Amino acid sequence: MKGKRDPARDFPGKRWLVNLLRAMHLVGVVGIGAGVLGNSPEFRWIAFGLTALASGLAILALDAWSRPAYLREYVALAMAGKLLLLGLLLAWPAQRLALFWLVLVLSVLFAHAPASLRHGLWWK
Repeated sequence: MKGKRDPARDFPGKRWLVNLLRAMHLVGVVGIGAGVLGNSPEFRWIAFGLTALASGLAILALDAWSRPAYLREYVALAMAGKLLLLGLLLAWPAQRLALFWLVLVLSVLFAHAPASLRHGLWWK
């Protein structure tokens, strides 16, 4: 697989857009963490949750558009799974704390996994 990635679609400003979306995503995740860990009322942090969800979906969509083969890689599967868990976190108050930690731990483990795993194909 090494060196055999599909060519990517690109447009001027794409790199900055992705960086902006990642920054928004981190702001959202930090806001969720502050709200959930601080046991704050939902109305104080739900906008952060929606920001994390929307920016994550935008990143996933942009990555899929840029390189359609991305959707066959474990990295896309992990991203979609984390977004699903984030949606559950927003919709399932009784499990918010557990879901927050699960998303956080999965994110770190997958982000630091070897590239051969992250970019391995789950669907050929």
